[in-house]
Amino acid sequence: MALPLLPGYGFSCTVGKDKFHRMLVTEGKAGIDELPLRQRSKPKYSVFPKEMGSGVPSWVAFDKQILSFDAYVEDEVHDKRQENYRIRYHKILFYPEDDTIQVYEPPVKNSGLPQGTIIRRHRIPLPPPDDDQFYTVYSFNISIDIVFYGRTFKIYDCDAFTKNFLKNIGVKLNPPSQCPEDPYTKTRREVLECMQPLRPYESFDTLKQFLEYDRKVLRFFCLWDDSSLFGDCRQLILNYFLSDDTIEIKELLPRNSGRTPVSWFLRRGKLPKYGPPGVYQPGEVTNRIVLNVYTGFTLSPVRGYMLDKYKLGKLEQEFYKDSDLSVGTTINVWGRKVLLCDCDEFTKTYYKTKYGIDNFTSISCKAPSPPKIEGNFPRYTGFTSEVESVRPSLGLVPIPRPNVEEFWKFMENDSYGYMSNILRFFAKLITDKCADEDRLFVISYFLSNNTISVFEPIERNSGYTGGLFLKKMRIKRPRQEVIKSGLSEYIQPEELYIGAKVNLNGYLFILLNADEYTLKFMEENSDRYPFSNLELALQKLKDEKSKSTEIKQIFRAADYNLTKTVDYNTFREILMNITLGKLTDQELITIVRHYGVPEEPCTDINILIATAHEQFKRALFENFDRLISCCVYEDREQKKVLPRKDIKRLCKSSSLPLSDDLLEALLCKFEDSEKQVNYESFFSALNWRTNRLPELIKVSPLKERCEDVWIGMPSPIPSKYVNYLKFLKDVYGLQVE
Repeated sequence: MALPLLPGYGFSCTVGKDKFHRMLVTEGKAGIDELPLRQRSKPKYSVFPKEMGSGVPSWVAFDKQILSFDAYVEDEVHDKRQENYRIRYHKILFYPEDDTIQVYEPPVKNSGLPQGTIIRRHRIPLPPPDDDQFYTVYSFNISIDIVFYGRTFKIYDCDAFTKNFLKNIGVKLNPPSQCPEDPYTKTRREVLECMQPLRPYESFDTLKQFLEYDRKVLRFFCLWDDSSLFGDCRQLILNYFLSDDTIEIKELLPRNSGRTPVSWFLRRGKLPKYGPPGVYQPGEVTNRIVLNVYTGFTLSPVRGYMLDKYKLGKLEQEFYKDSDLSVGTTINVWGRKVLLCDCDEFTKTYYKTKYGIDNFTSISCKAPSPPKIEGNFPRYTGFTSEVESVRPSLGLVPIPRPNVEEFWKFMENDSYGYMSNILRFFAKLITDKCADEDRLFVISYFLSNNTISVFEPIERNSGYTGGLFLKKMRIKRPRQEVIKSGLSEYIQPEELYIGAKVNLNGYLFILLNADEYTLKFMEENSDRYPFSNLELALQKLKDEKSKSTEIKQIFRAADYNLTKTVDYNTFREILMNITLGKLTDQELITIVRHYGVPEEPCTDINILIATAHEQFKRALFENFDRLISCCVYEDREQKKVLPRKDIKRLCKSSSLPLSDDLLEALLCKFEDSEKQVNYESFFSALNWRTNRLPELIKVSPLKERCEDVWIGMPSPIPSKYVNYLKFLKDVYGLQVE
């Protein structure tokens, strides 16, 4: 035991010393010159030596690890006749990271004792005479007594983690002991069980249900079959509020139903199962039955009431709960039989979680549509249009009614930016007249209003005026009666494809080709245009799989240069012979567009120079000598060449009337391997006064002829060469060496 710090009880080495040097606070030693009152031992934050386990510190190795022991204390109770002692249960928490201990008592309702943390977390010293040491993990075990500051705690058990931890460090655990029961708590519980209240109180705890299920609603889609003499089937939506078990019903009214729209079909409230139950007097249907009301006779009167615990004369009324609602069940809504047909996803999840129901087979809640009555329109007389002749039969007053569907169709398919929504086809007139055999036309189909216009390109010295051949209008299908009852049928965009024959007001046309926008539009909407569906076109070729070996040999013989490609005309002839004419021209072009070999654009230098000359003539630009003089000034080494970027800068500073793309293309043609341009030859070639070239003749796309003649008329081809090797691999799975 340490001696008290009193004069005469200690031994000091400074006796007789007369000089004391100055020192810092951190240099204090035992004796007169130290700041602390007594020598303190160095704290040990873990009992484990460094050689054991990993090299990390204890506060890292044992972070968030707690040993939990169950213990009890037997406290004596003085000056009380009912009990002599009391058993109090505690939890002892040991933290291995720094050997600290915390003791707390779990709260017990109505115990009358201060509970909670009994000993805060810190290192607890051992009882005397070892009070200079602290408790470690080896001081704990099961079925032992441990003393904290003079108070004995009896440990009777611990949790599974603590048992495993103690076994791993070599502690032999004792078997768990029996924990005694507190006699006062037992007596108190027996008394409370035997007590019967004088006024039975029925608790209606609706706050918990409200807080748990607030804003949570079950939704069912219902059908009320009211198909009586003048009734029909009506669609309803039932909402069940889980917070207070109330129900509300809304009705879905279709457009022009003839019914007055109301806010609610059934107001929110509890729905009785057997309704209508009748009319009750106020206070007859209550949750509690009051037996009597009394008042005291003291100065401060006490008012109270007594409840009838036997509930004599109470009217029982059952209401619908969530357990009574399910898909396929018919409920009674105040005398109306309502069928629950379907529910939303939240309702399905709720019933799966609470009741384990997985069957949610929905029932069609839509009422059968009434039979369609076909209107007998008057016969069309041929005057005005068909729509104007039908309007007087729609009502007594012929008011023009806008067609909403046609309006939205026009707004969606009207031209916007690069989306023209116009299908353009090149066509040829089929006629017996020799003079009209070579006439070409452009047929435009407008998707916004299903109208068609026909235009004939103007060709000089052809003998035809050209221009607008048929104005924009809706064209009827052929072979229809002119004077008839009912509306006529018009040509739809799905009827137009390459190779089709179209009758436009008595003129028969064959569609030869289409522009790039039309072909791309039809391929993107292949569900509407089956002849632009690549899979359907290849399926016709896959049906001829028995001829796959022969097809391979035919393509191999056509490719005598071993380029893995064939020209368009050869490819078309082979496919037409394979399918025996089953493949249409639109399907053939779809296949060629997919397997075609793209051509690299290579513009002739003479075409570029001729294009530049035209722009110079329009702008009357002739300052080429000045440009050469500027280049000579820049060429200090007199090599007669300059970098490409310097010449481009001089052209821009001199306002050369050429676009950026055309100037770049010309410079690329004149530069050498070192990206140097001979400026004298470059500007001499651009000088349209000295270097005269023949005028550039623009080739019309309508007169572009192929190498061979196809169906008797010239037509542009989608691709000049086709990769037949990839085609055979995708269709027949063949490999060509």
